[in-house]
Amino acid sequence: MTSQNSIPRRDANRTLRLSIVIPVYRSETTIALLTRLLVAEFASACDLEIVLVNDGSPDNSAEVCRSLANEIPQVCFVNLSRNFGEHNAVMAGLNRATGDCAVIMDDDFQNPPSEVWKLVDEIQNGRDVVFSRYERKRHSVLRNLGSRFNNFIASQLLEKPSELYLSSFKAISRFVIDEIIKYDGPYPYIDGLILRTTRNFACVLVRHEPRAEGQSGYTLRKLVALWLNMSTSFSVIPLRLASAAGFLCSILGLLFAAGFAIEKLMHPELPGGWASLIVSLFVIGGIQLFALGLMGEYLGRLFLKESGQPQFIIREEISANDQAKDSRDAA
Repeated sequence: MTSQNSIPRRDANRTLRLSIVIPVYRSETTIALLTRLLVAEFASACDLEIVLVNDGSPDNSAEVCRSLANEIPQVCFVNLSRNFGEHNAVMAGLNRATGDCAVIMDDDFQNPPSEVWKLVDEIQNGRDVVFSRYERKRHSVLRNLGSRFNNFIASQLLEKPSELYLSSFKAISRFVIDEIIKYDGPYPYIDGLILRTTRNFACVLVRHEPRAEGQSGYTLRKLVALWLNMSTSFSVIPLRLASAAGFLCSILGLLFAAGFAIEKLMHPELPGGWASLIVSLFVIGGIQLFALGLMGEYLGRLFLKESGQPQFIIREEISANDQAKDSRDAA
């Protein structure tokens, strides 16, 4: 583990302001301990800010986060009006973060607090983004397969370097934070926003622990939704693939038509090819419907953005510092 005193400073006379953004969902039994461990690890070494974003959690997570914000000066609680999704919750936290850099981490203890120092080290060395990578991942088989598939698609659509693993545990500089929060669309994809902003990134090896409690909230449906979000919000390559498929089918159709015409001229006694007609209709019709559905997905997202579909809605925001200021103003 990197020691606290070994963190390089760009300005030795200036204390690092560190924001830690944690999207909270079904973590009423873990978030308090995680927050206290982060405060114990960082409060004495830097100017710490912990932003807890409750993403419409159905359990008692909101009450726990509210109590932490009332008790601990370094904690800010952002309570969303409903469940918007992990990436939207992270965007809400980044919009509130005031640090020189921000570390994004999960609420399930799979990312040990002490490992944050490794990410901060690289940010202080001049990197815009620092991704974590794991020697051994402790996710479920479904989650691992989904992550590998999403990383493969990101390499194809977002020009992601193949050696880069897009982990949820990452650190980003103030420059990248300011660029990311300019995006106001209803379907943010954090890694897509990062990759279109900078290529000045690094990867560090960190420990990955088993979940402290419960199971991952990523279902197959959510993983597919994440892939669609990445594909249709940050790339037009799917549209180009649909156009290429349509062009290929047109060429094949012309070749088949020429072949059938020649065969009919040479063998006029042959009956009409009902089977080949049905197969052709199914293939061409399927590609047409796929292309139409893909264009509809793009147009639908554009419509929702133009109609004002919110990225997130904050019901309440609490921090001990704000309350102290209100008390002084009232006095």
